[in-house]
Amino acid sequence: MRYFETRKARIEIIPMIDIMLFLLVFFAMMTLRMIPTSGQLSKLPTSTTAATMPPPKLLVEISGPGQYRVEGKSLTLPEIETLARQRQPEKLMVTIAGGEDASMQEVMHVIDAVRHAGVTQVGLAAKPDQ
Repeated sequence: MRYFETRKARIEIIPMIDIMLFLLVFFAMMTLRMIPTSGQLSKLPTSTTAATMPPPKLLVEISGPGQYRVEGKSLTLPEIETLARQRQPEKLMVTIAGGEDASMQEVMHVIDAVRHAGVTQVGLAAKPDQ
């Protein structure tokens, strides 16, 4: 009589778990790529002549008077200059991102610091004016 016994159906959930984890990782990675590199500054100045640049090798964010952030760390101008010297300044591209409230003098201080280090490629971050 063993031939006529019905077997209980089983649903295998291990492959579904694998697929769900893969989708979770995929969407998490795509979401992280959507976050701009200058996550601290949300109000960049606008410009009608803003052009797209390749990603910077060094991004300096001006968050206030005398407050500079590089790679998530607060640094002073001499520390920024030292950091630029350590990274082959002749090939280093520096982008300066300052909010709408950043003064022109603060931007010039950062430009002077990276120029003293020997950097020749300096860009200013801006949003296109629409």
